[in-house]
Amino acid sequence: MTLAALLTLMGLQVLIAISPGPAAVVTIKTAAAHGVKAGLALSLGLAAAIVIWAAAALAGMSVIFEVAPYLQTTLRIIGGLFLIWIGISMFRHAREPLPANTAAPDIGLWRLVRLGLITNLANPKALAYFAAVFVGIMPHDPTLTAALTVLVVIFGIEFSWYATLSILLSRASPRRVYQRGKTHLDRIFGGMIAALGARIAYN
Repeated sequence: MTLAALLTLMGLQVLIAISPGPAAVVTIKTAAAHGVKAGLALSLGLAAAIVIWAAAALAGMSVIFEVAPYLQTTLRIIGGLFLIWIGISMFRHAREPLPANTAAPDIGLWRLVRLGLITNLANPKALAYFAAVFVGIMPHDPTLTAALTVLVVIFGIEFSWYATLSILLSRASPRRVYQRGKTHLDRIFGGMIAALGARIAYN
């Protein structure tokens, strides 16, 4: 894999990571509500899911979808329904107060890793990117070293972005802002995610 191709991939991955979506919304809420450790645990799951998508693309995911396009449709519907579930859950719990101690979140860190993992595995944006754009940038038969390098780079970019969001949003000032408008913000965020999931599932 050439340096130019790697730099192109890195630039695109940064743009994909920072673009608004369900992962960013869940990160903002988690970090503001439960603190930096919870946000970092979620970030770990989000980044791991993207690496899984990249590894699947390297293994020939686009070829599988060409042979069996219904699989892509099935994954899209499942992902959309999961996003709807996240949105409804966020809306339902909007009136619940923030925990008093963000250093000890009331939900387990591994549960947050799992939430991050499922959130980005259900993200159709990742599915579309890795099934189409990513495979177009990568060489057709990458070496093991090139493939591992790409996976490490992708993980680093994704984790760094969501970890940065988590650190910033878990600070006192953003937390106070979030706390003042939590009910309305959670309902807005929940509605956005549910609407996005519905659009994806029924598109």
